[in-house]
Amino acid sequence: MSPKKEADAEKDNDEIDYEEFEGNEQETLNEVGGDDSSVSGIEVTDLPGVGPAIGKRLAESGYKSVEAIAVASPGELAAAGSIGETTATKIIKAAREMLDIGFETADLLLERRKIAGRISTGSKALDEMFGGGLETQAITEMYGSFRSGKTQMAHQLSVMVQRPPGEGGLSAKAIYVDTEGTFRPERLVDMAEAYGMDTAKVLKNVVWARAYNSDHQILLCDQAMEMATEHNAKLLVVDSVTSHFRAEYTGRGTLAARQQKLNKHLHHLQRGAEINNLAVYITNQVMSRPDAFFGDPTAPVGGHVLAHVPQTRCYLRKSKGERRICRLVDSPNLPEGEAVFTVVKDGIRDV
Repeated sequence: MSPKKEADAEKDNDEIDYEEFEGNEQETLNEVGGDDSSVSGIEVTDLPGVGPAIGKRLAESGYKSVEAIAVASPGELAAAGSIGETTATKIIKAAREMLDIGFETADLLLERRKIAGRISTGSKALDEMFGGGLETQAITEMYGSFRSGKTQMAHQLSVMVQRPPGEGGLSAKAIYVDTEGTFRPERLVDMAEAYGMDTAKVLKNVVWARAYNSDHQILLCDQAMEMATEHNAKLLVVDSVTSHFRAEYTGRGTLAARQQKLNKHLHHLQRGAEINNLAVYITNQVMSRPDAFFGDPTAPVGGHVLAHVPQTRCYLRKSKGERRICRLVDSPNLPEGEAVFTVVKDGIRDV
């Protein structure tokens, strides 16, 4: 069979897949529990309109769960599955009905939030400020000048997430996206030895990748979200999130394009954090405001676009010696405050 005929046949199969399910859409929803019953164990191919061919293409694009499809946009799903936007819209609608996505009472949300984990920073003062450590299902941003401790914190979290829940971790792996070439496995060894951990095992439980431009960074983060469930990863580090965007988009003429691309990237990170119960830790560079005559002229890169997405924003600055000061700038449920810590050979510690 010629390539053209094979493509036409595959297209016809995709259309048949949807037509077969379309008439029994309500029946399918009832079978899997479209009301209040559990949706655990539902496969993507159980969705009306998703046959084996479409399901395979969606899985290859990262849409391996009903939850991922439910929060996708029709345009994204159409491109991923090589289907029309009308079909994609119907598939998304069916996924949302299966998961009962919509309004709910606050007590149910509170119960769901109880599954969120906490990762210790290695400092009791910092953990107390964060309400017990860095939270999963959320993005935590650390911005500050060079040598303020952002990358050291990223290394420390990559070790701590591997510890048992009773010891400040989640018994899980870490995924590290390095955009500045500052990842050092030697620091993981130092920090792991301080806790008496198996250094060889700690190194194997941190999956690392170097991003060479903004498009590569976005691709790696998308792959990280796909890997999270398969590899039991509960921490994604992006160090730093703005480095490539800042280098590639220069001048005011490219500002709008940069901000739109950065905004989309951040929202993908947020969506992945919620779907995979993942803690996303991002570092951010800073710039000096020449118009600031009083106070600290330091401001984070990314403007309002970056300011609105992370749930927790912190400003790191260097103090005397190896001391660092972390100020909680913004959080939906935590009060503003400051914590002092130090960076030593063993990692992040209290003063």
